[in-house]
Amino acid sequence: MSDFISQEGFDKLMEEWKRLKFVERPEMQRQVGAAAAEGDRSENAAYTYGKMRLRDIDRRLRELDKIIDHAKVVSTNAPADGSIRFGATVTLQDKKTNRQRIYTLVGVQEIDPIAGRISVNSPVGMALIGKKQGDSVTIEIPRGKVEYVIIGITYK
Repeated sequence: MSDFISQEGFDKLMEEWKRLKFVERPEMQRQVGAAAAEGDRSENAAYTYGKMRLRDIDRRLRELDKIIDHAKVVSTNAPADGSIRFGATVTLQDKKTNRQRIYTLVGVQEIDPIAGRISVNSPVGMALIGKKQGDSVTIEIPRGKVEYVIIGITYK
């Protein structure tokens, strides 16, 4: 269950874990305690909500623990041969329409399709791995095959 992740992605997960563990959870515990002190818990919306929120926080903390424990931080430095690897931001140009697309190849925990951050294990990601600027690549998408030319490769 290992998952490749950039240092930036790993740091974001750690920030979320710390915020939940040391800020949100203690505050919610305080609120639940205050609501419980008000008496009848069966009709106390603040108590019920607080307990539900604590369960959500605990569930997310357990999930983050597993992700962090199995994460493999991968270098996002440019390889000497100039090829596309994990962490690359790739600019593609459609051969038919000349329309450009920009994708950054990331781990599963970092995916954000709206921002162009796609999994290195996605069909597009796998088609790009190892290619170089100037190479053509054919990618199977739901509406058929699209042929692109790689016009740019950058790394952070």
